[in-house]
Amino acid sequence: MADEIGNLPRGPGRIVKAAIWSWQGLAAAWRHESSFRLEVYLFVLLAPLALWLGQTPVERALLVGSMLLVMAMELANSAIEAVIERYGPEFHVLAGRAKDMGSAAVFVLMVNVLLCWGLILLPRLS
Repeated sequence: MADEIGNLPRGPGRIVKAAIWSWQGLAAAWRHESSFRLEVYLFVLLAPLALWLGQTPVERALLVGSMLLVMAMELANSAIEAVIERYGPEFHVLAGRAKDMGSAAVFVLMVNVLLCWGLILLPRLS
């Protein structure tokens, strides 16, 4: 949330408020977005595997980080969809385009996960 008056200094109280708002966003995504829940389930299963299979800190960061990026973009995509739905259910070409582009962004990051995992793990199989 933006400061009401200019750029106020951020103290511990503001950090706590920001953490609360973030937690509320995560809880809302968990309650209302089945795609987000699926991605969290996959993360819970695959993150320990990534930490075990990654041979260097960079590999572990790429394996885990690529999955975190998918979840972050899913949150942004859900926010886009919520704002569009706020303005009504009628079809508008720009609303459809925005929803499709948000979905495409999630897809691109899912391809990134496959690339990261494949490029790191497939050479070890040969």
